[in-house]
Amino acid sequence: MSGASPDAGGAGTASTVRPGVRAVAAVDLGATSGRVMIGRVGDDVLELEQVARFPNGPVERPDGWHWDVEALWAHVREGLAEARRREPSIESVGIDSWAVDYGLLGADGLLAEPFHYRDGRTERGVDAVHAVVPFEELYRRNGLQFLPFNTVYQYAADAQLAAAEASLLIPDLLAERLTGRRVAERTNASTTGLLDVRTGEWDTALAEALGIPSSVLPPLVDPGGTIGPATAEHGELPVIAVGSHDTASAVVAVPLSSPDAAYISCGTWGLVGLELPAPIVTDAARAANFTNEGGVDGRVRFLHNVTGLWLLSETVRSWSEADGKPVDLGRLLAAAAAVTAPGRLFDANDPSLAAPGDMPARIASLLGRDVPGPSERPMFARIIVESIARAFAETLRTAAGLAGREIDVVHLVGGGALNALLCQATADRSGLPVLAGPVEATALGNVLVQARALGCFGDEPTLEDLRRRVADAFPPRRFEPRA
Repeated sequence: MSGASPDAGGAGTASTVRPGVRAVAAVDLGATSGRVMIGRVGDDVLELEQVARFPNGPVERPDGWHWDVEALWAHVREGLAEARRREPSIESVGIDSWAVDYGLLGADGLLAEPFHYRDGRTERGVDAVHAVVPFEELYRRNGLQFLPFNTVYQYAADAQLAAAEASLLIPDLLAERLTGRRVAERTNASTTGLLDVRTGEWDTALAEALGIPSSVLPPLVDPGGTIGPATAEHGELPVIAVGSHDTASAVVAVPLSSPDAAYISCGTWGLVGLELPAPIVTDAARAANFTNEGGVDGRVRFLHNVTGLWLLSETVRSWSEADGKPVDLGRLLAAAAAVTAPGRLFDANDPSLAAPGDMPARIASLLGRDVPGPSERPMFARIIVESIARAFAETLRTAAGLAGREIDVVHLVGGGALNALLCQATADRSGLPVLAGPVEATALGNVLVQARALGCFGDEPTLEDLRRRVADAFPPRRFEPRA
């Protein structure tokens, strides 16, 4: 089965439809950038072509950190137009993004710019929620690890919620602009804290107890369902619900090589965990701060959020600003791999590292040392990578213990799969082989769910069938643990 690089099919060229090959468009939005991809599938074909890439990130307004959703929407529209120009045979569109953040809608559209999950307002929401429903009870109901930016805490701090007709998570907000329909895709809805972990339906009693009007919670739709046709501007293509939480889509494309395999979906965050048939909401799981989020086909993503490459990207951004020119990340990581592994690391999940800002200074403070000079940057980068890897390894061991499994291999997908230093450090610190790739797991999962819904694979294939296609098209790179 063939695979293709994200940049295949040069800009400005229209593709020729090949017999038996069908095409869809995947909108894949991350916390630092977004992409529009063309996915092509056939009997021996699974390919991605990137047709648009654009920046994304927090913007500071007088009242806090937000997402510039209008700019995001403009990029998505332009990307979809380019995708249809290059590949007129596109049959559908699917959208995924990060979780928890939302836009409030009234009769005339968006009430205000969506807040960014790193905005500090969520702290008061935590206190308001736990004053009514203690965390122990909340965990039994929604199965979510404590993260201060979970949607339920954001709602509790949102003064405009009472004026809203509906609240839509980011992928659903963009789907509404394409179709006019207000729905909530179920895997992403599971990150709000208001979905019953056992039934997969809205916990309206919990919402009302917390003063959240259940009327703002839209009807739920499963991955593979059709949200509606896009407007004429976008060719009236069906907009198909995928695993719209980007991790849900990524896990679809993790080529799990054994029943006891674990995964790490690594980008800004590292989502470390297991795919399970049912949630685990024990006291031990709550104490370990593990989450039970919805997966495609009713699977459970039992995982823990570990701060991922955000630590490195923010550090490099600070250095680039200080130097007045971009730091070459490839050269930095090569130099970091050449230095002796550090003896002292820091807690990658320390709350002080959550907000944008001077990351080198905050990490140096945790290490009890001075901010590194330019000559010390390779060692500092090595400390960051090893600290992330240690957090990954510790989380893998905890997941195995909570689920009663003996993990035998770790699949690391996403942008982190390109970081050989991180992959090797994760293998070394976990004592497990790491299979790296595919890099574009999220977009692949998005494409595969659309293609299955369109009947591209004949009889309804299972997730395992889809994953075998991924493994064939994008063979992973193996990192063995070293002593």
